[in-house]
Amino acid sequence: MMKVAFITRSTLHTVPGGDTVQVMQTAKHLAGLGLQVDIKLANEVIAYQEYDLLHFFNIIRPADILYHSQKARKPFVVSTILCDYSEYDKHQAKGIRALLGLLPGNIIEYVKTIARWLLGKDHLSSISYLWLGQRKSIQKILREATLVLPNSVSEYERLIKAYKHRPQYQVIPNGVNPGLFHNDGLSGKDDNLVLCVARIEGIKNQQNLIKALNHTRFTLLVIGAHAPNHAAYYRECLAMAAGNVRFISHMPQAELVDYYRRARVHVLPSWFETTGLSSVEAAAMGCNIVISDKGDTREYFGNDAFYCNPAEPQSILAAVEKASKAAFTEGLRQRILKQFTWQQAAIQTYKAYQIAQPA
Repeated sequence: MMKVAFITRSTLHTVPGGDTVQVMQTAKHLAGLGLQVDIKLANEVIAYQEYDLLHFFNIIRPADILYHSQKARKPFVVSTILCDYSEYDKHQAKGIRALLGLLPGNIIEYVKTIARWLLGKDHLSSISYLWLGQRKSIQKILREATLVLPNSVSEYERLIKAYKHRPQYQVIPNGVNPGLFHNDGLSGKDDNLVLCVARIEGIKNQQNLIKALNHTRFTLLVIGAHAPNHAAYYRECLAMAAGNVRFISHMPQAELVDYYRRARVHVLPSWFETTGLSSVEAAAMGCNIVISDKGDTREYFGNDAFYCNPAEPQSILAAVEKASKAAFTEGLRQRILKQFTWQQAAIQTYKAYQIAQPA
């Protein structure tokens, strides 16, 4: 039996995000294929000798990957989850973050990593990261990884462009659990009910969404907890929200099902998305999808989503209006159930492991 260690950010469980779902679901479905997968946090002591392969997540957090890969000296793969904060920094960042936005993205990430470490909000595994910096650390990882596992071809092309290195890769789709997220067709859709399921933080752009839908016919449910460093952003969201906007804290996936079932529209007007995991879940439940085209989203949704400009509330509102009146495209749900499930993700991940660790 192949034994794999998933090595993730230390805040995977305390600050849940899309990568938390990706890690947990991929591990579960790989176990169903007969592999032993242990989820380890980057600040844990890991008995590397017990594993055939290491699997890292989030290449924009390279200090963790550097430390464990160098210490273990085992074959490793990386789920890149390559986010780009440049649009957010340009349009909406405030204070020190706005000043940092004038700098190249890799320098911004370096400063953020050091700041989290100095403030005791995160663990800095690799001291070598301090002198290598963000860009050279990532380039070193790309040279040494057996495979990288982007969520789309678009993400891989961004990786090549940003870091001038072309590692071997296998696309691993983000997905849904069809056993949980399926539309039974028994519940009617509320044309005026709009969901936004996401962690509340600047890059998800809830403020412009609230501006767009305030005082309209729509009921907007903003579902999610605020990110640790975005409490002020969350308070601003609460302050600007009209009576037709409600906030619901983070909830387990199983509890989201009823909301997805009733809503006509799910909107994620982010400044950037590699996928938009909640959008995939909502589409599987028969919601029409409004999403930003900043990132890799077109590779998942094609022409079956309503795209908006995250910088313009009127663009967000226009897309929501269209989505609320349009019939759902059944072909999108069928494509998701065929291509974008956690079972498919596990199968493709297993294929990548067989390349990385041939029998």
